Amino acid sequence: MVTQLKTDHKSLYDTDYNLWVLETVKKLENRDLGSLDWENLIEEVLDLSKRDKRKIKNLLIKLFEHLLKLKYWSDQSQYNRGHWLGEIRNFRQQINDELEDSPSLKPYISDIFIECYHKGRAIASDRSQLPLNVFPENPMATLEQILDENWLPE
Repeated sequence: MVTQLKTDHKSLYDTDYNLWVLETVKKLENRDLGSLDWENLIEEVLDLSKRDKRKIKNLLIKLFEHLLKLKYWSDQSQYNRGHWLGEIRNFRQQINDELEDSPSLKPYISDIFIECYHKGRAIASDRSQLPLNVFPENPMATLEQILDENWLPE
């Protein structure tokens, strides 16, 4: 019987994820812990952390991309400056909101800082069609400056 329940839950998880979520919530609300699909529930809860980390990483890469375009893509500045500034503000706000909701991610963002800079640098080079060596090898500022809504590259 227990094997049957586990098989049914895995089948539901694999065939109708939304229904699996709704059924899981209902079981949690009813404190029906015995019939929960623990394996997939644990996986999903762990994935919440991974999702937040991926989001912060992607936002930081985009933030670097736009800061670099703002500073180094001078022939497009008059046409795109307002857009780039808006994107910079948007990415900073989203990152800071994520860090406010989950302060434990602050060490993570420090750990990925250099990696994200290099990815943002490569994207800025691709989008601008400027050679990669136009953009400095090392980040233009500290993490605190990058996230500071009042800081812009000179």
